[in-house]
Amino acid sequence: MADGRTPGAPGPDPVEPVAAVRPFLVTAGRVAGAATGRTMPVETQVIATAAGLGALGRLSFEQHDIVAACAVPQSIAELASRLRLHLNVVRVLAEDLRAEDLLAVHVPDSAATHDASVLRRVIDGLRAIPDSRGVLRDTD
Repeated sequence: MADGRTPGAPGPDPVEPVAAVRPFLVTAGRVAGAATGRTMPVETQVIATAAGLGALGRLSFEQHDIVAACAVPQSIAELASRLRLHLNVVRVLAEDLRAEDLLAVHVPDSAATHDASVLRRVIDGLRAIPDSRGVLRDTD
């Protein structure tokens, strides 16, 4: 190919990271949770709606990148990392996009996230994964 990639090889990430811009400029000074009184947890899952994907051409750079990246579900934390944006900027913009029905937001059940048995099952599951030599980790 002209860009040096092998045909059929996976290409670069479809969403380019945005330039370093001060967070208060992107959010017009707004802070996460101001509209709802609650900040979206970092594990909140977001996915673009059909309307969001159809509106890509009229969105600001950051909003465009968020909606485009959310063609597949991902968390607020993943978005911030992937797009190299401040976590609270992603939260504010995701709240805006949700209000316009351009993103569907799925906040996890707070009771489940504070349940110690869930954490214990996650730890047990991680310990059950063999290391690179095929040996299970110590289970205490």
